[in-house]
Amino acid sequence: MGDPITGPATESRIVYSITEIMKFLPHRYPFLLVDRIIEMDPPNRIVGLKNVTMNEEFFQGHFPGAPVMPGVLILEALAQVGGILLYREMPDEEKSKKLIYFSGIENAKFRRPVVPGDQLRIEVEMVHRRSNYGKMSGRALVEGKLAAEAVEMFAISDRPGQSRS
Repeated sequence: MGDPITGPATESRIVYSITEIMKFLPHRYPFLLVDRIIEMDPPNRIVGLKNVTMNEEFFQGHFPGAPVMPGVLILEALAQVGGILLYREMPDEEKSKKLIYFSGIENAKFRRPVVPGDQLRIEVEMVHRRSNYGKMSGRALVEGKLAAEAVEMFAISDRPGQSRS
């Protein structure tokens, strides 16, 4: 896949499409919450987009007549964008053997509701990493306004059922 990188001034450029994202992340519908990667400065920073549509399953119950994207799913979208940054650094033979787990969260704040028709711009930066553990800081924006932010911890581990060679 090469080393696609773009700068802040080229937001319209697609670094990874949904098809390429699915080669990195194990998530699938309805839990794949990243549509595109538009900026990357590996291994430090990544920016992704999530197009929020009324077709999302969670809007059926959150909330009928007044749909709002659940905050925990915004945080999951932050984690998935960060996961792409981590998976792209793994050797190909490791990608199918490892999972990246969300292992903690600090300072989660929700600033405004995210509703159908919004596009989340998800910005994630590596705070620190040590082997298979680390911390990332993320922000989700809609039209340049902060919707949510958090510091998320992760752990990289063998997939359940994988033999440890």
